[in-house]
Amino acid sequence: MSAHCMLTGAAPGFGNRISHSHRRTSRRFDPNVQRKRYWLPSEGRHVRLRLSARAIKTVDVIGVEAAVARIRARGVRI
Repeated sequence: MSAHCMLTGAAPGFGNRISHSHRRTSRRFDPNVQRKRYWLPSEGRHVRLRLSARAIKTVDVIGVEAAVARIRARGVRI
């Protein structure tokens, strides 16, 4: 599963692990991305979205129709 949020565009960040001896190795900070299934009344079907935890809360506030409109405006195919 891709670690990108369809709504917010949240993507992995990169940094360093720092050991006790202060050696640095590369690491990756992934957003909390979940697969969530919503009913889309305008199309009469379910849509499965890859959303970060913050985006799931946003969908709860603005509604699934507005969220799907924003996702499509970003050019993501659903």
